[in-house]
Amino acid sequence: MAKTPTVKSAPAADLPPEISVVVPVFDEEGAAPDLAREIARAFDGRRYEMIFVDDHSRDGTVAALKALEPELPALRVLKHRKNSGQSRAIRSGILAARGAVIVTLDGDGQNDPADGPQLVDALLAGPAELALVGGERVKRQDSQAKKLASRFGNGVRKRLLHDTANDTGCGLKAFRREAFLRLPYFDHIHRYIPALMLREGYRVDFRPVNHRHRQTGQSKYTNLGRLWASLSDLLGVMWLQSRARDPGGADEV
Repeated sequence: MAKTPTVKSAPAADLPPEISVVVPVFDEEGAAPDLAREIARAFDGRRYEMIFVDDHSRDGTVAALKALEPELPALRVLKHRKNSGQSRAIRSGILAARGAVIVTLDGDGQNDPADGPQLVDALLAGPAELALVGGERVKRQDSQAKKLASRFGNGVRKRLLHDTANDTGCGLKAFRREAFLRLPYFDHIHRYIPALMLREGYRVDFRPVNHRHRQTGQSKYTNLGRLWASLSDLLGVMWLQSRARDPGGADEV
């Protein structure tokens, strides 16, 4: 009797990534290389890619990242032709991503990449309607003024939008790419992803994550600038919620 031929599975390098780690960066020459190495260590053994999206930096961020490509084969670098903001950089990375699961984290190194896999595992272990598992920063390493402003903003947003999120400013999130692409896009959407996921009928969940001191560079946001943008964004998302209609699903007949 002839033996059944053995079918060898394709090596992991030949398979598309399951996870795409998307990192927006702007003038982060000091932080980006070490962050890329940390991501590689955190996701070692998984089918992943990391996509750094440079939002038209004025320093050597792109050159520093490109120099890492021989060392980090999972690294991809995108560069905006003009500065367009954090949310647009995240969206550019997601549009270019090949993984069905997206992990986002800030490019300043304050989010800990080691927490990324646990968010992915929680997402994949949940039901199909669970579309996002977001991080909530514990022992936040920011100035007292920034923490107070964030606490106030999160409280107002949570009360008005009912998005169940205590910390939408945390850049570390894991979510399904398909679900994100169903959301209406606007600038600063990254702070409203939980509310918009709920609007589409998905479920969201949250997990505590580490937060670290910024080692290089400086914050691109001010409390006043965030407040002004948040007011108009909040009104816009409330309007989107008021105009949503849930069909309860669709069945082919």
